[in-house]
Amino acid sequence: MADPISLMETYRNTIVPNLQKELGIKNINALPSLKTVKLNVGLGPFIAAKKDYSEILDNIAAITGQRPVVTKARKAISNFKLRKGIPVGVTVSLHGKRMYDFVNKLVHITLPRIRDFRGLPLKGFDGHGNYTIGISENTVFPEINPDNVDKIHGLQITIVTTARDNESGRKLLKAMNFPFQAPAKPVVKKTS
Repeated sequence: MADPISLMETYRNTIVPNLQKELGIKNINALPSLKTVKLNVGLGPFIAAKKDYSEILDNIAAITGQRPVVTKARKAISNFKLRKGIPVGVTVSLHGKRMYDFVNKLVHITLPRIRDFRGLPLKGFDGHGNYTIGISENTVFPEINPDNVDKIHGLQITIVTTARDNESGRKLLKAMNFPFQAPAKPVVKKTS
């Protein structure tokens, strides 16, 4: 695995000039770059079963190197048996060195550990260059020991970029070695 500082240096020294040529942008500050990485975990099953969710806090802290924030319900919704102030999720926002370290680990260590991994789908872009990945098992991260996990939970990773559209966001992440799936080729029917 490359050092996170070398990923930043790679971005500055090789990715930036290549993106300038590819996108036709002369101003370096107008090029797409990583802004933040957010991790989210929903606590629905834990709250419904009235279980302790401190293991999730410890897992996310081990994965990111930063203590997560517990988000609470803003208002009561009776159909979901939700009351105001009940914990509903856990979130972490990564910036700077930790962000590059996490992205490097995600691309080179975590994604290859996913069972039957065939690449990231292109439909995870939101229209503004940001990309969201859903991971169904937290045990794919090397910091989590599967033997010590009571309940496996999923998490959502959102990579926020400064790109203005999906295409420039995809080119940025592709330059950072994100393993995207090849676009589906249209089926051409032969007429005889």
